[in-house]
This record gives sequence, C-alpha cells and structure tokens, in this order.
Amino acid sequence: MGIMSLLPRFQQYIKKQNLFQQQHQLLVAVSGGVDSVVLCELCSQSGFTFAIAHCNFQLREKESDADEAFVKSIAEKYAVAFFVKRFDTASFAKEKKFGIQVAARELRYEWFAEILNPSTKQPFQYLLTAHHANDNLETLLMNFFKGTGIGGLQGILPKSGTSPAMIRPLLFAKKEAILKYATENHLSYREDASNSGNKYTRNYFRNELIPSIREVYPQVEDNLLENINRFTEVNILYRQAISLLKKKMIVEKNGEIPLPVLKLLKTAALQTLLFEITREYNFTPGQTTDIIKLLTADSGKHIDSATHRILRNRAWLIITKLGQIENLHFLIEETDQTLNFSNYRLTIEKLVKPARIDADPAIALLEANTIKFPLLLRKWKQGDYFYPLGMKKKKKLSRFLIDKKISVSEKENTWVVEMDKKIIWVAGHRIDDRFKIGANTQTIMRFKLSPA
Repeated sequence: MGIMSLLPRFQQYIKKQNLFQQQHQLLVAVSGGVDSVVLCELCSQSGFTFAIAHCNFQLREKESDADEAFVKSIAEKYAVAFFVKRFDTASFAKEKKFGIQVAARELRYEWFAEILNPSTKQPFQYLLTAHHANDNLETLLMNFFKGTGIGGLQGILPKSGTSPAMIRPLLFAKKEAILKYATENHLSYREDASNSGNKYTRNYFRNELIPSIREVYPQVEDNLLENINRFTEVNILYRQAISLLKKKMIVEKNGEIPLPVLKLLKTAALQTLLFEITREYNFTPGQTTDIIKLLTADSGKHIDSATHRILRNRAWLIITKLGQIENLHFLIEETDQTLNFSNYRLTIEKLVKPARIDADPAIALLEANTIKFPLLLRKWKQGDYFYPLGMKKKKKLSRFLIDKKISVSEKENTWVVEMDKKIIWVAGHRIDDRFKIGANTQTIMRFKLSPA
C-alpha cells in the first residue's frame, strides 16, 4: 500500500460506518506503539480535532516512563492537548484479584470515562482506540474458543458503548498496512517487548496459533475477516428472531416473568432461546441445561442466579428477583402429592384416620370432608387471621407469631395454606380450629412440611 492508500480508506471507513463527523472533538488513546501513532497521523492528515490520552501503568519501570515521555512528544508535535495518568496497576490487580490485563483495562476505561464525562466540561464526544483488523480476528478466535455465543463472533465492533462511546476507525486495516504506512511516513513509535512473548492469551493467538494455521491455510486472515462480516449480518438476523420470540413468550406481570412450559417445549432451538431469555437475569450459559430440566421437574423446583430465581410453578417457569419469592403463590391440586417451594417440601396425602394423633407442628391433620381443592400456598401477610387450634375466636396471624416468640427470620419465611380465603394451616405452626379432625372423622388430609 502506498502513502495515500491507507488515508483515503481510513476516511471512507469512517463515513461508511458513520463513526463520527468532521466537527466532533476526539480523544485518542495512545500507547506509543505503531498502531496508535499511525491513528494520530491519520487523524491529523484528515483534519480532525483531537487530543491525546496516555495511561502509564508503571509495569515496565523506566520503559513505562519513556513511553509516557514519547507520547507527550507526539502531542507536542501535533500541538494538541495531552492527558496522562499513572496507575499502580500491580497493587490494584492484587487488591481486586484481577489479572494484570484485566486490571489495566478496568483502570484505563474508568479514567477515559472520567475525561469524557460531560460534568468535567471537556469537549470530547468520542474515544478513539487503535484496534485493527488483526486485533479483530484474534478476538474472534478467542471468543470462539471461550464460547461467547454468536454475538462474540462479530469480533470487535467499530462503535460501541456510551460512557464513553468508543470508536475503532482502524478495524479495516491489517497490521502490515499500518507498519508500512508508518515506515513510508517516517513515523517513530515505541515497541513493547511484552508483545513478543506469550505470557498473555492474545499474544499466544498472535504469535503461535494464527501463524500455525497460516501454514495450512495461507488466506486464514482474509477468511476470518470475511467471516466477521458474515457473522455481523447473521447476528442482526439472529437478534431480530430472538426479539420476536421473546415478544411472543414474555409478558411481565407484577415484577415476575412467567414463561409457558408447553410453548417452550414446542420451541425449536430451545437451548438458545432459554439462554437468550435468562442471560438478562444473570444466568450463565452453563445453567441453561439445568433450566431445561425444570420444564419436566416437579412444581416448586428452582434454580438461582446471583440476582434472580427461575421457579417451576405448575405450567409455568417464573423468573423473579431473589427476595421477591414471597410474592409467589402455589396452587395445590387434589392430585398433588409433593410440592417443592422456597427451601421446603410439602407432602400431601389422604389417609384413614390414625389411632394415634401426631402432635408434630410440622404435620397438619385435617378433616378431609372440609377440604375443597384447589388450595393456595403463599407467604403470610399483614392482615391475615385464623382460628388457632383450641380457640373459638379469630386471631391475627401477626399477633400469633409474636406470642410464639418467632424470630424475625423465621417470621419472614412463614407460609400458610389457604382455602376459599380461609387459612387452614400456618405451615409448621398451627392448624385452624375449624378444620380439625373430630370423633366422627374417618378420613383425613395429612400435610407434612420438611426441608427441601
């Protein structure tokens, strides 16, 4: 490529991707390496208004300080504003238990966001980084082997984020074209010795894996870059299809997301759809198989993410925030024998009246003839009342729990069984006197509460 070939391609790429306009003020992240040095030159040749930001991670002792001085000289060359910040990266990584690369990324983009924050009164609209085509295909391969889904197969996007909005205007250019442009334009740059080693994952892909593949498939880089274009368009269609399926499947109700089990079971590509639905609630790809198992599990079975729970409730999978399980209720049909809920299991059976009455509060023995299904299992709430066994007057459930000296945590996890808006059993505590067994009772309904 000649001197003028990279420059017009750079300008055309910015227009084609609608990355920014001539009047925008840009902040360019500059390490001092050839990529960011060429990016500065292209911005200058194109007449864009820009400033330079440099991160000194203090990981290479004198070399890091030399990089900082070099980048400052570039800012002076173009007569543009220069921003620099020094980070104690190693200490930050140790404190947060991050790898060095992750720590550097966190520090870098947090600082860039501060500079671009409108409250700082800085005029910049966009952050420009010097990611190029080779970075993109390395990212594609890393994502493929890591397993990030179809979205990750797009590689690096030319424009992403909002705080700050990041622009990568060199994604069209291969490394060899950037190096040639630097040579032909007599641009000086700094070499980072760590790039030649395989200490970091990306370097292994760059220095070992891709060169090995190139020996078998000489056009591997061109093919991978073309695949990125295909996957980007595939992802557009994929997102549209997922969006339509979600609209048909999801109707949020009272902060809960009920998913119909029968519809899900009839859905093509079930694993993919469930992954896309549940990932928004912090469920991991590895949990998708277990979520599918819920479709054929007993009512009350559940799986938790860091923030949400997916619960099988009869014909539904219900997604709810952790801590909001008290808003859920379960129907108990006459044919039900067990029901798993919260951290408990409820066992239901119809029996001939036993000769000996069990006094265990975890067991409720009720007159079968007085019980009409379906029943409702729910958390207790303020305003509830019942007729405790042995009493002819109603009593507020809140007062009952206080009198029993129930702890706050136990009180918060108290459930009731309800029939026709009447509480027949405060689970694990007391039955309602109106439904007790009598001398003439022949059959009973036996409820047993036990840990799940």
